[in-house]
Amino acid sequence: MSSEPLVMICTSDIAGQVRGKAVPLRELEARREVGVGWTPTNIMITAHGPIAPSPWGSRGDLYLRPDSGTRVRLELGEDAVESFMLADIVQLDGTPWSCCPRSFLRRALEALARCGYRLQGAFEHELTLLGVEERPNSPYNLDAFRRQGRFGELFFAAMQRAGLEPETFMPEYGPSQYEVTIGRAEGVAIADRAIMLREIARGCARALGLRASFTPMLRPDAVGNGVHVHFSLTDLTGRPVNWDGNRPFGLSPVAGAFLEGIRRHLRPLCGLTAAATVSYLRLVPNRWSAAWTNVGLRDREAAVRICPVFHRGREAGAFHFEYRAADAAASPHLLLGALVWAGVWGLEQGLEAPPVTTGDPAAMDEHERQRRDIRRLPTSLGEALDELEGCAMLQAAMGEEFHRVYLAHKRFEAELMAPLDAAEQCERYLAVY
Repeated sequence: MSSEPLVMICTSDIAGQVRGKAVPLRELEARREVGVGWTPTNIMITAHGPIAPSPWGSRGDLYLRPDSGTRVRLELGEDAVESFMLADIVQLDGTPWSCCPRSFLRRALEALARCGYRLQGAFEHELTLLGVEERPNSPYNLDAFRRQGRFGELFFAAMQRAGLEPETFMPEYGPSQYEVTIGRAEGVAIADRAIMLREIARGCARALGLRASFTPMLRPDAVGNGVHVHFSLTDLTGRPVNWDGNRPFGLSPVAGAFLEGIRRHLRPLCGLTAAATVSYLRLVPNRWSAAWTNVGLRDREAAVRICPVFHRGREAGAFHFEYRAADAAASPHLLLGALVWAGVWGLEQGLEAPPVTTGDPAAMDEHERQRRDIRRLPTSLGEALDELEGCAMLQAAMGEEFHRVYLAHKRFEAELMAPLDAAEQCERYLAVY
């Protein structure tokens, strides 16, 4: 039986969903500039299906222009092949569309370069393997690793072929939960590789009769799946600029200003980085996620963690940071772009390094938290969106149209979920992530 090889040209949208159109592989070269046609209202499709109120309606035309450096080919067994690549959403004259998440990140990185710096990093993912037997007392357990069968090896081989440089794979604390880390990249590729990783995981799981889910919360009583963004700065020549052994906590003035810009915007950032209603079941104290607007030293409940360096003398190259108030309901391009814009704001303002916590903010009295300027992160998507709406920095970074469109999309999603209890909401997000 003959077949026609296809490649799907995709974008990761506001809902963190990967959507696009497939074309014959033999036509790909001709499509590199003209791409495939797209519609503005497509960005208003929610994760759950219904379309949020669109300012464009049925009007307007765009296209997806593929990036040849993002092509992934999955070989998943005899006659099972999947191929996709990522794209920018552009206007008919070839200029970036104002609501393109990938272009939002690229503009942030250009602003960072104007300050004299570049970004390196990687997304660390947690996922649930549906179809793997749940057993008690499984965290980090060899038996939990055994029960995932061939998935880990198939997953690593596919990531290696896609150039993602897989590093570690482990059973995590939650039921049938696993964690995967990959090597660091630079710039837009950091977010691109997060999307590739998720789709490779889904493809590999499906080939084995399993399902890989990155839902923020499997169920209300379970540990959630987070996304942890590891990042560091270099100068324009590639030299690391984060470590200064003569300053508190090793934070150079550059890193300190960048982190303080993020810290001061943590509450509105959540509207972009923890983008589901069930995200806020996870962002609570004592769940090993994040709950406070703090930068913490080696603290896995800090919103931003200063990570350890395991060998003395390697601080300059290894010293880095981790943003933890995030999950896979967010578009990786929007998530990373928002962090970069906040850090750029801190650099432009010449901010001092943040007040670093070494203990649990929940154990502090309210006076001490106020003295340190530590607040709770938003406790609902609605609260986070209100913060985002009132944030002048992020409105300017996104542009008036994208800022307005994003808020309309996510508020509509919150309205869809409002009649459902927490367990029902978890079921809905499990079905789509």
